[in-house]
Amino acid sequence: MRKIVTLAFCGLATSLIALSIVPAQAAATKAAAPAPGGRYAPKGWADRIVLAPGANAATEMGVAWRTDTRQTEAVAEIVQDIDGPLLAHGARRVTGTTETVTAENGAAHHHHVTFTGLSPATRYVYRVKGVDGWSEWVPFTTAASQPAPFRFVYFGDTQDDILEIGSRVIRSAFQAAGPVALAVHAGDQVSQREKKAHDDEYGEWAEAGGPAFRMIPQLVAAGNHEYQDATTPDGKESRVLSTLWAHYTLPGNGAPSVKRTTYFVDYQDVRFVVLDGTSAIDLGTLEDQTRWLEQTLAASKARWNIIVMHQPAYTCARPDDIEPVKSTWTPIFSKYKVDLVLQGHDHCYSRISHPDGAAASHAATKAGSPIGPVYMVSVVGSKMYGLNDRASTQPVRVAENTELYQMVDVSADRLAVRAYTATGNLYDAFAIVRGQDGRNRLEESREPLLPTRKCDGKNGPDNRPCSARGK
Repeated sequence: MRKIVTLAFCGLATSLIALSIVPAQAAATKAAAPAPGGRYAPKGWADRIVLAPGANAATEMGVAWRTDTRQTEAVAEIVQDIDGPLLAHGARRVTGTTETVTAENGAAHHHHVTFTGLSPATRYVYRVKGVDGWSEWVPFTTAASQPAPFRFVYFGDTQDDILEIGSRVIRSAFQAAGPVALAVHAGDQVSQREKKAHDDEYGEWAEAGGPAFRMIPQLVAAGNHEYQDATTPDGKESRVLSTLWAHYTLPGNGAPSVKRTTYFVDYQDVRFVVLDGTSAIDLGTLEDQTRWLEQTLAASKARWNIIVMHQPAYTCARPDDIEPVKSTWTPIFSKYKVDLVLQGHDHCYSRISHPDGAAASHAATKAGSPIGPVYMVSVVGSKMYGLNDRASTQPVRVAENTELYQMVDVSADRLAVRAYTATGNLYDAFAIVRGQDGRNRLEESREPLLPTRKCDGKNGPDNRPCSARGK
């Protein structure tokens, strides 16, 4: 069923047609979902508030939140931050769209508002409305309109044991990173078909990030676990994007057939391009995404171009690379000189800086030869996969049975990348350096790193059993 909603901003009203949403119950799952715990039932107060960057993060930001169904409109207020307490004075009211989503905890309203016309490099505060009252005022800062250094954090799959185990990695990352402009999630933020009710998992994910997810824009990719198993009318197995993807307000400027999960964001001389590998592989949108990807990279005026996608081009756990992704997209990444590809899915750590393997990467680094994109895979949550046979020769750096987060510092002539374990130990560090010829070289850090973390048979690297399973 389609419904017409009205978005009002600065006195202008634009009619929008909301996307048709497939109810969660319409997806025929292979196994019955676990019962919800009751802790995450919707209420009259706003919860699960998540900030996301707009297409131009200097002038646009999106916010999503959830309430019970008594709050029927998406209403937020925004104003430039001040040093005193009178934040509501002069605040602008902005309205947006509302989706009704029925999940394991019952029916809820998911609200979406996009703040536009913002001033670059400016601190704002916003609040969102529930029927029982307003949320707290939440601060955020827009991107600068000109190139300027910034830091972002990158997370692989959280997926399982989100609150019990994964949360400490997310929180440690924000604590250790200091001022962070952006957070990047490479998909499978939740699991959806294993241990817990799907709606409870989103509740845990929002709680794991807490105030950071409200204050720092979250750039999210869809993984295969953001999809639910479904059956087509002719009885074939398929997938459908979970209705709970409504937890995010995203730019919607992606490939025509997958605008909910593909998009790009320009942030201070970086263009982040988000792809949906699940839809490309399983739902026939590879050609559409490929066409859009090439157009988006060709039009980019950013100094740095970073791809975010879930399924890796080069796997560290699976026996074979994911061929549709590898054969179709990596030539485009090379053609348009993509700098960094951030991925998940494999539940191990891998950094590949040369397609011919680690030896070729070391030789290129020593000779000062140009390199193409650097491909990374990382993992936040508890589920671990064992390394594949190529892991000893193809990546420069690998790990199994290891939870990590990454910090990336962006400046005019380098992307400095540092990977940390859950306890804050430096595990990998390198820089992509832009030369005067416009080509990238790899610079390996000379800082001491932890020894390579691998399982030894049944024994893991922490004097505990190895939990990494074969894929």
